[in-house]
Amino acid sequence: MTNYPPPAEELRYLDRELGHLDARRAQLLARRAWLVAAIGQAAAAPPGPPAGVPVGGAAGRRPEARASGVQNTLLVLGGVLLTVAAIAFTLVSWGRMGIAGRSLVLGAVTVAALGAPVVLLRRGLRSTAETVAGIGLALTVLDAYALHRVALPGVPGTEWTAASTAALGALWAGYGLRWRALRLPLPAAVLVVQPALPLWALASATEFPVVAGAIVVTSAFGAALALRATVPALRTTAAVAALTSGLCAVLASGWQAWSATSGPDIAAGAVLLASMAVLAVAVARASAPPGISLTGALAGGLLAVAALGVVPAKALPGDWPTAGWLLCALALGAAVLLPGTSPLPPGPVRRGLLLASGIVSAGAALWSAPVVAVGLVGPVRTTEEVWSGAGADPLPSPLDARLPDPLVVLLVLGALAAALYGYAALARRRGGHGPWPSLGAPALAWGAALVLPLTLRLPYWATVAAYLVLTTALLALARFVRPATAPGRGAAPAVPPLPHPALALAVLTSLSTAFLALAAEAATLTVLALLTALFGGTCTALRSGPGPAPTAAPVAAVAAFAYGTGLLGAVAVSLELGPTGAALLLLVAPTVAAVLAGWLGDDPLTPAVEITGVVAAVVAVGVAMPLAPALALVLGLCGVLAGATALRSGRRSVGYAAAALFLLAAWVRLAAWEVGTPEAYTLPVTVPALVVGLLRRRRPGTTSWAAYGPGLAATLLPSLATAWSDPGWQRPLLLGTAALAVTLLGARHRLQAPLTLGGATLGLVALHELTPYLVQLAGVLPRWPAPALAGLLLLAVGATYEHRLRDVRRAKDALGRLG
Repeated sequence: MTNYPPPAEELRYLDRELGHLDARRAQLLARRAWLVAAIGQAAAAPPGPPAGVPVGGAAGRRPEARASGVQNTLLVLGGVLLTVAAIAFTLVSWGRMGIAGRSLVLGAVTVAALGAPVVLLRRGLRSTAETVAGIGLALTVLDAYALHRVALPGVPGTEWTAASTAALGALWAGYGLRWRALRLPLPAAVLVVQPALPLWALASATEFPVVAGAIVVTSAFGAALALRATVPALRTTAAVAALTSGLCAVLASGWQAWSATSGPDIAAGAVLLASMAVLAVAVARASAPPGISLTGALAGGLLAVAALGVVPAKALPGDWPTAGWLLCALALGAAVLLPGTSPLPPGPVRRGLLLASGIVSAGAALWSAPVVAVGLVGPVRTTEEVWSGAGADPLPSPLDARLPDPLVVLLVLGALAAALYGYAALARRRGGHGPWPSLGAPALAWGAALVLPLTLRLPYWATVAAYLVLTTALLALARFVRPATAPGRGAAPAVPPLPHPALALAVLTSLSTAFLALAAEAATLTVLALLTALFGGTCTALRSGPGPAPTAAPVAAVAAFAYGTGLLGAVAVSLELGPTGAALLLLVAPTVAAVLAGWLGDDPLTPAVEITGVVAAVVAVGVAMPLAPALALVLGLCGVLAGATALRSGRRSVGYAAAALFLLAAWVRLAAWEVGTPEAYTLPVTVPALVVGLLRRRRPGTTSWAAYGPGLAATLLPSLATAWSDPGWQRPLLLGTAALAVTLLGARHRLQAPLTLGGATLGLVALHELTPYLVQLAGVLPRWPAPALAGLLLLAVGATYEHRLRDVRRAKDALGRLG
């Protein structure tokens, strides 16, 4: 009889069993997912040691080289060894055999080496076939050498080498075309045939141009093959061979043209260079990649300039060849740019030719730069003899310094400026240009104008007038010539010059003019006055007129104030006012700057005016430095100007500078009166600082350190330093009394700064009073306790260190026992 449990208990039993089944099912599903992932990783990963096998030893080692790499290494080494053995057999063991045996051995080995790759290719052994084919090609070279030594010893070596390289090239090319699966024979044929034509020309003719022409033809053949070939290895080999032979051709042609002394030889070198230029441009036009086209056109352009300029360079004397090179470069650029003169379509080839013209032009400009530097920096030498009188030769002679001829430099810079202006005009008609023509053309014209006085060797006053005229012209250019508004999006300015470059050049020229004027008193006063007026007028025009950027007018304002300050100094020296009078006169500049800045308000010109006024005030202070009374007066007046500036809105912080200037003026006056008491210098700082701190203390969040710390430290610290070196009792007594009062006030109002500073000062004053007694006590005590205490300290530190090391060792041993 079966006893069934109650339904409720049976239901609980079934639920429990179903839960066990669900848990087991989840465990099995998780194990299945892990096994699927492991199988996938094993299929994707390279074969390795099976699971459970430890990595290391012989079972865990993985191969360090690929099978293909080992195979290629073995094949290459085998081929090299066989080639070396064949060479040794041919050169060493040749004489031990008869003519029949020698011919039979070499012929049989060569035929076998050249025929074996056919069989190997049929069996799929391509790498081995390539190696054996290489051995066969090397054996053909040995066959040619052996044939010359045995059968044709009377043929000259150069002729035989030319003929054998041509024959070997044809043989290898036919062999490679017959079995195209071999990649080595065709590139090898291209390489071996390279010296054939130059050697033939060298053997048949003694003229160097003929040999160079043969190298040019060889380079052209390689370039044509590189452009037409479809096999990558053949194309690369042909390109490398063409570049190598082309470089040799260029070097040979250049040497021929440069070292030749007769007209026909020079013309022959020029023709060779021109042929290489044509070849480079042809390669650039036929090349598809833009980088190769640009590089080829660049090389062709440089070679074309060299070919055109070598004849005038050899014919012209002195520095005139530079002008010839430049004219050739400009002619190349004009031939590419002018409409209807160039058959080349727009693209990398045109850009490469223009880049070649630009490189030569830039080289000519750099060649001219030293003479321009002489014209710009040469007037600085007048500072050695200020107001010594105008000399007949105001500028150094470039010829004495072995610099280029100024006349040639003048023509070069003028031609470059005209070319850039023409390029800018042509580019505007074609849709715009970059900023370089607009920036470079005025700079080159300015350099030519600086070189003009050097070229004409003008006297002093004429040179000064020329520099002034140049400065005026540049300022007019910056004032009246502005970039026009573009009619559409991306349109270029209608006028190429910009105001900023012209203004910068005007500033540089004005500096040279000012230095040049220092040679004579009248010239100095006149030039500085004119420069002040010119830059002041330019500043006014740039500020009120439309167009220029906000930086143009401030630059002119700074220059005007600088030259105005210089004019005031020159007037003071001319009137012999001395340091005091000169400093007071120089203060006119910062005064004018302060008034003008207040009138301008928030104008963008205001910061430049204020900064220039500050610099002029610093100059006035430096002039008054030798006399203390004059320095105090100048500092006080500068404080007045700073205080007046601080009254303006937005310049409240200048009030701190005004207070500092007044304080410095007071200190300088006290030093002039030979006052040595430090409190006379510190109390004028402490009292206003404490008053300001008392006012700041009313603001919420202001600490006593921020309010009273600076004022108290300004007097307590200098007085404490002086009291420590004062042998008297009055200063320590007064300082201690003041420190006690400050401490009590800090304790009364619970202020940290007075309490700390006053208490520290009081304690140090007390220590100062006890110092003599401490010194006496130190003299009575023995001297051994100090080293004894140091030794005890070291022993304690060492014992502590050892104890910690022992604890570390015990912890390590305990952990080891647990494992």
